[in-house]
Amino acid sequence: MRLARAGIFCAGIGFAAFAASPAPAVEPAPASENQAVKRGAYIFDAAGCKACHTDTKKKGPLLAGGRALGTPFGTFYGPNITPDPVTGIGRWSDGDFIRALRSGISPDGDHYYPVFPYTSFTKMTGRDMLDLKAYIFSLPPVKKPNRPHEVKFPFGFRFLLGFWKALHFTPGTFKPDPVKSAELNRGAYLAKALVHCAECHTPRTVTGGLDVSMSMAGTVDGPDGETIPNITPDAATGIGEWDLGDIEFALETGIKLDGDVLGSLMAEVVENGTSRLTAADRRAIALYLKSLAPIDNQVDAEDEDPN
Repeated sequence: MRLARAGIFCAGIGFAAFAASPAPAVEPAPASENQAVKRGAYIFDAAGCKACHTDTKKKGPLLAGGRALGTPFGTFYGPNITPDPVTGIGRWSDGDFIRALRSGISPDGDHYYPVFPYTSFTKMTGRDMLDLKAYIFSLPPVKKPNRPHEVKFPFGFRFLLGFWKALHFTPGTFKPDPVKSAELNRGAYLAKALVHCAECHTPRTVTGGLDVSMSMAGTVDGPDGETIPNITPDAATGIGEWDLGDIEFALETGIKLDGDVLGSLMAEVVENGTSRLTAADRRAIALYLKSLAPIDNQVDAEDEDPN
């Protein structure tokens, strides 16, 4: 799964616009609350919420926070997003929830660090956001205070994130390409928004934003310092030799074309996320990845697991 590093750079534009972002309108509600919760559970898996917000290594409660993520800017800890009203998000309104995902802003008006991948979640539809909230709020609340981030100076000053957003963040829902098929647009929505593949598979600039010229081309400086592979269809350094079935199989089972297994962070993505998608959605993601421009970028070290 796919977590962004916290980058901060001062630019004197755009701060007020982000700070005042309103909660957008959403699509019509589903027929029933049960239907919303069911859809939300699927979105929850696709988005990888469990991995980031559960301290699995210490067998922590589901979504109660504490998962550590090392970055060049410090160590960040996933917050409690259970519906506990004191230590979790139990008091959040629908508007609070949408604003967090769409604009990266807390109910108190603070900017979130982009280790929370709102830079991708902003592309989610409002309906998907609210169904995700319905599912999370159907889970047991856990009273557990959040662990403070250990952020290096001067990156702990949250107000600077407004300037970072002016450089690297464009909020807004995913817009389908009218010349592409429905299946390809679905794959693009899943990869760009819900599964947020680019957050891990795209290298970062010196200011911590995604290097869009190298989108999905892999990086040697991924989350927790891991090497993240090139998943563009480049024949030499990416997945150009993989066919659609190979990609679908890897997303379902975690087994690569050469018979090796996807390791570490990607193993979590498969176990908790892509293996739980429908076959149609895995195929849509595969179609999208094969449609990308191939980028020659060798990132796998000979003695490292390339995930």
